[in-house]
Amino acid sequence: MSKASNHPSLINNHKKSLHFDLLRTCHISQTLFTNSLTLITTSISIPPSSSTMTDAPEPPSTPSQPPPVYIHPRREPFEHGLIPLQKLIFTDGAQTLTSIRDKLLQFPPIENRQHRVNSVAISESLQISHEHARLVVDAIASVLYSDLDPIVTAKADEVDAVGVNVYDLVIFLYIQSYKRLLPRGHKDSAAVADVWPSTSAFDGFLSALTPLQLVRSNSRRSMPSQADEEAHQLSYLQKHIGNIVSLLADPVEGEGEDSLVLTMEKFEHLGFLIYFGEKGMEKTPLSQNAPFFANSDPDMPAVPVPASQVHDWILQNISDALDRISERAAAKENGQTSPSDQDVLMTDVSPNSKTPTSGKGPSFIEGVSKQSYVKQASELTGSFVKVVNCHESVIYVLAPLKYATIYGCSDATIVLGAVGKAVRIEHCERVHVIAAAKRICIANCRECIFFLGVNQQPLIVGDNHKLQVAPYNTFYPLLEEHMKQVGIEATPNRWGEAVALGLIDPHDSHSHPAGISDCQAESATHLDPDQFTNFLIPNWLEGQASGTTKDNPFPLPDAYLSSQRRNENNLVEVKQILKEAPLEDSRKKELSTALHVYFKDWLYASGNIRQLYCLQGE
Repeated sequence: MSKASNHPSLINNHKKSLHFDLLRTCHISQTLFTNSLTLITTSISIPPSSSTMTDAPEPPSTPSQPPPVYIHPRREPFEHGLIPLQKLIFTDGAQTLTSIRDKLLQFPPIENRQHRVNSVAISESLQISHEHARLVVDAIASVLYSDLDPIVTAKADEVDAVGVNVYDLVIFLYIQSYKRLLPRGHKDSAAVADVWPSTSAFDGFLSALTPLQLVRSNSRRSMPSQADEEAHQLSYLQKHIGNIVSLLADPVEGEGEDSLVLTMEKFEHLGFLIYFGEKGMEKTPLSQNAPFFANSDPDMPAVPVPASQVHDWILQNISDALDRISERAAAKENGQTSPSDQDVLMTDVSPNSKTPTSGKGPSFIEGVSKQSYVKQASELTGSFVKVVNCHESVIYVLAPLKYATIYGCSDATIVLGAVGKAVRIEHCERVHVIAAAKRICIANCRECIFFLGVNQQPLIVGDNHKLQVAPYNTFYPLLEEHMKQVGIEATPNRWGEAVALGLIDPHDSHSHPAGISDCQAESATHLDPDQFTNFLIPNWLEGQASGTTKDNPFPLPDAYLSSQRRNENNLVEVKQILKEAPLEDSRKKELSTALHVYFKDWLYASGNIRQLYCLQGE
């Protein structure tokens, strides 16, 4: 073989030629085989099978079954709609409330709106003060199930003129008999008793959990989980739904009093307490989930149904929901989790986690310690926020919300953006809360200061000590936009008109000493104007620069405005004196050191040292 024949390119070409010859031979063989097979098949006339003529019909596809829809209690009336007034609590079922309902229905309609009453009618019917009757109206407006109700969209000074629906009022009054679920027992109660000084004769009875107890526990396992609370509320409804349905029902003419029927319009009022569907999804009218109203012609009035049928149907749905909660709890105990779980359970979140949020339930901020922590609208998956068990921190929730709860926090500053329905602050100690809200309730807190922009009177209940209130004192670029979204007005700001109710909250399940149920809770004093300062929210995020708010939108009272201007003038004067002081460099250094020492002492003494946590790590 010549040298040229050993060249790699020639060898490759030779291999390719052999490869193509082989492929051509295979193709010819395949063609001959196919032709031969065709001739054989034709000669013996084998009929083709039906399977070769047509494809076998596919089995009919079964439509996927929609997931089951369960009943849920609305948490809003149970968490934010309870007023600790004994005159609002009726323990004889529907007996007294039936006569109150009939009396309320006799009042003339408000602005041609049937079945609506104002605080005057409520005060007269319930024999309570006009101030307390207005609290009832405001509370109902904050927990109503429909945002289309005229009382929800009314301005603060128009609420009483619009009035509340009698049937919503009756349901609201009925659930005032509800008692909250007891917190779980503390695993180290003896140790906790040693660190919590008793400054009140009733501390052992009134304070369910103090902030220091929460610090000692280092977890939320002493608090009821969301699933436990939902089961507790469903069990309450299971026991009382018969009475509630009877308050909405009408007797049938010509038949006995036991023969009651429910119209679709009145059936919808049960939406005050219950709804169907997954949390976080758009809620449909309650009647669309009821088989006896679901297919009603919208242009024709639906035929009333027997109240007993409604009662049985709701009971069955509650039973199914309770079974489901039990199954999910058992699955969690066995380490099984499901993506369809609707809430982040309070016991399921690590105390060190700072972002335990769920798109289908409340967003939790909990366990934050000695840090600055920020949540904005884009980072929240719902309109409910709960700040729980946070200590020595600064927490910013700069978003439009419907509801907010602050529970068991100490030595912290918490800034809430705009809360359009209600805020509840409970079992907190040495906390500064800055909130723009429509309504706020403070319960069992100590040595706290509240800087408020609120359209309704702050409500103070329970065992409180050394509380102070002051006007709102901050802003951020999107504040006014958020206020507009949730319906908060800059005026009136009723921060200084707090209403103190009873020392005992009848909705707690704790036993209380006899003889103190009529004691009034300690109210809040006004912060000394000389102690009032503005709070600066750092502008961390570029997205906030597009906001239009450049200053505090809530007008300051004259005393606080004068004090603020006086402090600003004093600051300018001191700066000028220091600038013009004829001091040598060594003396200037001594002065600077002394100022830093005094400033540091003030930071710790005032608690403002926590505002510097945002500088950590920068």
